[in-house]
Amino acid sequence: MARLFFGMNQSLDGFVDYQGLGMPSPKLFEHFIEQTRGLAGSLYGRRLYEIMRYWDDDQPGWEVAENEFAMAWRNTPKWVVSRTLETVGPNAKLLGDDVEGDIRKLKTEVDGQIEVGGPDLARSLTDWGLIDEYRIYLHPVVLGHGNPFFARPRPPLHLAGSDRIDDDVILLTYVPG
Repeated sequence: MARLFFGMNQSLDGFVDYQGLGMPSPKLFEHFIEQTRGLAGSLYGRRLYEIMRYWDDDQPGWEVAENEFAMAWRNTPKWVVSRTLETVGPNAKLLGDDVEGDIRKLKTEVDGQIEVGGPDLARSLTDWGLIDEYRIYLHPVVLGHGNPFFARPRPPLHLAGSDRIDDDVILLTYVPG
């Protein structure tokens, strides 16, 4: 059975604006490469999937780490929730009209961890009780804008762990309950 986790970089004031937080440090990026290599799959909302499609094509000037992440991302099965997309890229599947049913089926048919990408999608999955873990990569930055990590009031959570990833980022892991 799959375990779904929602994890994103977050500012001190609760926002996940990827442009405001900038590129991850080399150590944090290595963490994301290893995490992506170990995934059973990724589940994306349309907006974040379209941003992540950047990794489908090699880019001039990439360093070794960018190539490693791109390979890990390309090799990871992806499922995309969208009412507007008609097609998705390689190694990706567009989910049907019964999103909740499709994701419940994924949880029973897939073994391993499935990453949930995007706060709006995570909100729906939280409402349906489908997220098993929340991972907040807390950055010492105040943005004052962006998408909130929790798109609705935070569900009841318990701290399950904390890890210092680099000099500035702490991973906070929470579970529902």
